[in-house]
Amino acid sequence: MFRFANTEILWLLLLLPLYILLLIYIRYRRTRRLARFATKDAFQRLTSYSSLPRFWWKSILLGFALIFLILGLARPQFGLKQTKQRRNAAEIMFVLDVSKSMLAEDVRPNRLERAKLEILQLMRKLKDDRVGLILFAGRAYVQLPITSDNVSAQMFISKANCEMISEQGTVLGDAIDLALNSFSPQADVGHAIVIISDGESHEGNPIEKAEEAAQKGVRIFTVGIGSPEGVPIPEVGGGVKKDANGNIIMSKLDEVTLSQIAAKANGIYMRAAAGPSGLTPILDEIETMQRAEFEQVAYSVYDEQFQTAFIIALFFFIASLLVMERKHPWFNLDSLFAENKEKK
Repeated sequence: MFRFANTEILWLLLLLPLYILLLIYIRYRRTRRLARFATKDAFQRLTSYSSLPRFWWKSILLGFALIFLILGLARPQFGLKQTKQRRNAAEIMFVLDVSKSMLAEDVRPNRLERAKLEILQLMRKLKDDRVGLILFAGRAYVQLPITSDNVSAQMFISKANCEMISEQGTVLGDAIDLALNSFSPQADVGHAIVIISDGESHEGNPIEKAEEAAQKGVRIFTVGIGSPEGVPIPEVGGGVKKDANGNIIMSKLDEVTLSQIAAKANGIYMRAAAGPSGLTPILDEIETMQRAEFEQVAYSVYDEQFQTAFIIALFFFIASLLVMERKHPWFNLDSLFAENKEKK
């Protein structure tokens, strides 16, 4: 892909016709002035060393120099430019609960939005580490595989919502198992799972999966969202969620399960309160993890090419200086023969 970064500079190319007209005017004025002060024979002798083709060649070369100077100032660019970078990183898989209970509003604006905010705050501090995202409710799936693209990861987290998984439930065990199988096979790198959930109505065997993670050297950090007292779950169309008997369903934070998962997998449990809690303890633990060198492919959107245009402009400018408007008398054979006849 090719483009000019400063397209407004290209308007200067419209001055080239004026440049040509100026050259014609200069040549015309010079000829007229000489004709006023000399006879026809004297004029021919005075202009015997003058060369009209040389004048135009010099002017054309100077014109090309101006064209490429303008193009260089307009900054021609080619994209994409691919570069490879090496960085030391650990791998962190974020596991986010998107079940309907995460719509409860015991934290503002609701549990899910608060959870996303917590992840984003933590992720912005993990600039060099590789991150991924798993969403789960009645089933779990990888929303974003482990990547070094932190910006894209933040975008995926921002767009997460409860409509992405229609099956309801909290298959926390399946989510942990999926996270364990999503890391790179590299052995000398630290692996961590950060689970953010209300932990309610968990299915499967999350405690056993946490023990399996510990055996593999994977640490699990859990963040509880909500209140143990419980609150109603809002319905999308208004009202609150009720059971088959018409009773209001109260969603409670299951801190016991989340604490046990963290304890089994050498991690820590934190509760996200209504105010700004911060996950600094988890961040401090992640900073102590082993890091390995990864090769990352980075893309710069456009590669600057103005240097090439300036070099070409310099070439034409130097060439215009080398072209003389006047013929050199040593190479003017007619003048040389005329001088020999006069001597004889």
